[in-house]
Amino acid sequence: MLPSKHRLLRSRDFKRVYHQGKRVRGKLLQICWAPNRASLTRFGFSISKKIGKAVERNLLKRRLREICRQHLGLFLPGLDVVVVAQEGSGKADFLTLKEEIMELGKKAGIIEETEDA
Repeated sequence: MLPSKHRLLRSRDFKRVYHQGKRVRGKLLQICWAPNRASLTRFGFSISKKIGKAVERNLLKRRLREICRQHLGLFLPGLDVVVVAQEGSGKADFLTLKEEIMELGKKAGIIEETEDA
């Protein structure tokens, strides 16, 4: 599980990332990010009710959290990152979601490319 100090939970933090941050869009996911005042990278997840029933949304959220936990060291420190699920992402498997996050992170320049993911 992603440690609590690496999670975005407050509504005002999500709003700040949405309004002041930058974003990159892929086929299944969208990543929004903004610098924070801490030296930690924090993650938030936004999954709309358009994705499916609660079971499907929770499974997707657990998968995204695990991907971010496994690759926490690759993300640049001092960022707040919000991963937004788009329609169709609920049917994607773990590997597809992982590839999408890594591809979007590299495209956005928020993942260090020193290590193969």
